[in-house]
Amino acid sequence: MPAVLLIYWILPRRHRDAVVAGASLLFYAWGAGPSTLLLLSAIAVNYGAGLALDSARLRDRPGARRAVLLATAGWDLSVLAVWKYAGFASVQIDALTDALGLGRSPIVSLALPIGISFYTFHHLSYVVDVYRRSTPAQRNPVRFITYIAMFPQLIAGPIVRYHELAGQLGAAPRDRSGDLAAGFPRFALGLAKKVIVADSLAPVADAAFAHAGGEINTPTAWLGALAYTLQIYFDFSGYSDMAVGLGTMFGFRLPENFDRPYSSYSVTDFWRRWHMSLSRWFRDYVYIPLGGNRGGAPRTYRNLLIIFVLCGLWHGAGWTFLVWGLYHGALLVAERLLGWDRPPGTAWGMALRRGVTFLLVVVGWVFFRAKSMAEAGDMLRAMFTWRPGPLDEFAAYAATGQRLLVFALALTVVLLPATRQGRRPALARLGRAAVTWVAAPYAALLVAAGTFSPFLYYQF
Repeated sequence: MPAVLLIYWILPRRHRDAVVAGASLLFYAWGAGPSTLLLLSAIAVNYGAGLALDSARLRDRPGARRAVLLATAGWDLSVLAVWKYAGFASVQIDALTDALGLGRSPIVSLALPIGISFYTFHHLSYVVDVYRRSTPAQRNPVRFITYIAMFPQLIAGPIVRYHELAGQLGAAPRDRSGDLAAGFPRFALGLAKKVIVADSLAPVADAAFAHAGGEINTPTAWLGALAYTLQIYFDFSGYSDMAVGLGTMFGFRLPENFDRPYSSYSVTDFWRRWHMSLSRWFRDYVYIPLGGNRGGAPRTYRNLLIIFVLCGLWHGAGWTFLVWGLYHGALLVAERLLGWDRPPGTAWGMALRRGVTFLLVVVGWVFFRAKSMAEAGDMLRAMFTWRPGPLDEFAAYAATGQRLLVFALALTVVLLPATRQGRRPALARLGRAAVTWVAAPYAALLVAAGTFSPFLYYQF
């Protein structure tokens, strides 16, 4: 990053896109190796499809344009399906054939290319937007690579739709010093959230889930579930802060991805605040084309369940992810039936609904984190069937005084009352200043010490 920023400052401003595109491909090749060829082929296919969809030859041929769209989307989804889901599907087929006495079938094992879920969604939104004529095709290949492969958000989002960045591609930044000054505090905030908070809580969550079983007691199960609930938020929102901040340093304005999700008064509200770029993507490219909330309540509920089944499978190929998606989809349907998707009218009602929503989200994270349905079941039984006793010895070893202090402070922060949009209380301003000038240097020292700490969403 420092090297790329230096090159960015030395070269004329008109070379911004070329610097970012070149650095992004180098960054990806450094980490992904041969998988870079898959990314480049996806870029070439979708770049060519965009040109075809926007060409004069197909302008008045809706059938041909639709064929190009379907072929390109089919190619994108096929690549994602093979690389992400072929292994899971082959395991299920093997289990079925063995149970039926038909013998064993081959097991497919493919290394998941880094960021494939994210750049596939970028490509799909691009070709759909060009097909809908909501944006013209990008004819400059360097700018198209910049959009797809921009390294601040290539690996784990936010999911940037083409129209959100189209006007910024090819436009030289007007104030590089101002962009750096605006982007660094946000980058530092994300770095601190990741290194100081998420990484401190990771050993506690790992210890609890690693020894989940029939003997795990209630305190250990709740500590593990809550630790993971905080870890995934500070880890993923920390990455998003770093991406937005780094993008700002290069003169790009990336969309926000989080808005205090644990302040939500309903699961519906949670999905307006959690991974917002993914929620918007599914809304605009799947939910609305399916009919959205038009056509009556049964069709709306069906569409919600479809969306969250896809959302669960997008996160990973496994039964736990599928159940997590179905769980959230069912909760959204239940809230609509009960009228809980609307905010309560009293302060006490808001506090109660926030508490219930937080509890429901924590339960969902157990499915998301568990390696199997059996492990998730063990954790949930321990959480909701009183099993007294001290912390499991491994969890007790991981739960040092420093980590418990971070745990308590992080839990307090996420449960603070939400503020109105646009209002920045003095506590928030003080907190950001403290992170920038005190916590961020500490986090930078930890990173410089050589510790390796991947982000959770790298695996998705």
